[in-house]
Amino acid sequence: MTPEELALAIRSALVAAVEAGELTVVVPDEVRVERPRSREHGDWATNVALQLAKGAGMPPREVASRLAARLGAVSGVKAVDVAGPGFLNITLDAASAGELARTIVEAGPAYGRNEAMAGHTINLEFVSGNPTGPLHIGHTRWAALGDALHRLLAASGAQVTAEYYVNDAGAQMDKFAGSILARARGTEVPEGGYPGEYVTDLARTVVAERPDLLELPEEEAVAVARELGYRAELADIRSTLEAFGVHFDVWFSEKALHDAGAVEQAVDRLREQGHVFEADGATWLRTTDFGDDRDRVMVRANGEPTYFAADAAYYLSKKDRGFPEKIYLLGADHHGYVGRLKAIAACAGDDPEVNIEVLIGQLINIAGERMGKRRGNAIYLSELLDWIGADGIRYTLARYPADSPLSLNGEDLRRQSNDNPVFYVQYAHARTCNVSRLAGEDGVRREDGFDPALLTHETESALLAILGDFPRVVAQAAQLREPHRVARYLEDLAGRFHKWYDECRVRPHAGEEVTDLNRTRLWLNEATRVVLANGLGLLGVSAPERLERAPETGTETGVDTPEEG
Repeated sequence: MTPEELALAIRSALVAAVEAGELTVVVPDEVRVERPRSREHGDWATNVALQLAKGAGMPPREVASRLAARLGAVSGVKAVDVAGPGFLNITLDAASAGELARTIVEAGPAYGRNEAMAGHTINLEFVSGNPTGPLHIGHTRWAALGDALHRLLAASGAQVTAEYYVNDAGAQMDKFAGSILARARGTEVPEGGYPGEYVTDLARTVVAERPDLLELPEEEAVAVARELGYRAELADIRSTLEAFGVHFDVWFSEKALHDAGAVEQAVDRLREQGHVFEADGATWLRTTDFGDDRDRVMVRANGEPTYFAADAAYYLSKKDRGFPEKIYLLGADHHGYVGRLKAIAACAGDDPEVNIEVLIGQLINIAGERMGKRRGNAIYLSELLDWIGADGIRYTLARYPADSPLSLNGEDLRRQSNDNPVFYVQYAHARTCNVSRLAGEDGVRREDGFDPALLTHETESALLAILGDFPRVVAQAAQLREPHRVARYLEDLAGRFHKWYDECRVRPHAGEEVTDLNRTRLWLNEATRVVLANGLGLLGVSAPERLERAPETGTETGVDTPEEG
């Protein structure tokens, strides 16, 4: 019995109690079941009696008792206990609990997918680094988290578009071009420019494409350096992200907004809403009406639009393109953007509590140094990929809440030991694959038998319990925008699997016949493999079939060693 099936059974018991006159309540469309904090309290728990007590006009424990009497008669339910103020703790019989293994295996990659976010159409913008240099470790965090969130939202039924906002307009592009020209001429970059070694490489690339660069008039040379440098750097950003396993559906150009007149149109549209005013020769948006700390200039007195005006135009573009919900993932230095972006939404006639969500992430530090392209001391994503690899980086960044500061030790992420969480989880997956290979050599085949009632060992009950919780974890991680919930779940699952592996044999001992217990345990092993692979996939991390463990972590040197039990 899956959690969904149990929830339906509870609702059916409620309907039957109402029809029999035992309860007078409005039966909810859905009933939620969750894992009790302690396994001693059963397999599943529900607080539906507490939710319905007021409407029923009776104490929650009385509602729970009447419902328990009916649930106890449901096939597959071993026991129902009323606990505390009116919780229902439900224990399934072994056969019903064990049936979950077959359900998971048959669902395969679809297991864990749910409809919690069905009906939501979301634009998810993340990374959006300026095309003035390679992506550094600060961008890396949002690349990992943003892509994991994209996968989680989609797995939970949302229609979600991943978007990269290319900041290819404004003064930083002129400074970028000036830096390239300076390097091409063999001089120092101008004040406020970009001193990184990559600028020298870009200068070589630009000169190779335009050998006449240094002979052009200054204005034309700047334009050429800006355009060719921009193209080369954006191509590098895209290829680096693809190597990191991050794909964007849309690459949206800020410059295109200006070229199309969308910024001026945004001012006019917001003026029609009644929130634009003139003061001191400038054009303002009255964002203080919606909680911003001050009103914002949209067009300066000299007629030049501000970055804020482009932000407003970009928001309206998302709205016009059919995205009722817009999620922005911004860096730690963007806290001030929360109020102003929500104010833009309100000024545009949207509900800032529904139509826009701004997530702020904390910085990543290495040896206490904050990094930036202009300082020339950045650690780039491409270097991290060469040093650590995508899996170690993505998993580590995904397993922490976005609002927690984070310091990384690259050697720890490379270490093949149980102290390294990504290795610990990947090793569990590789071990399931090894169990299947070795069992197959002994003639254990899943298709020859399955008797879930045989899965009675305490480690099997614990393993089945956490496997059944996977869809809820995925849905909750999507709804709360917290991919780290999936990572921590996988570590718990890996721990329970390793313990089961130590206690329960899948393969028969030498000379023993293959029995249904061997076959059924092989089903449970495969169910675990499916969930580990699905969970790692949601984080953008690979699920290797073979993986060596470092010798210092134990006597076993790899998952290809014979199974012990």
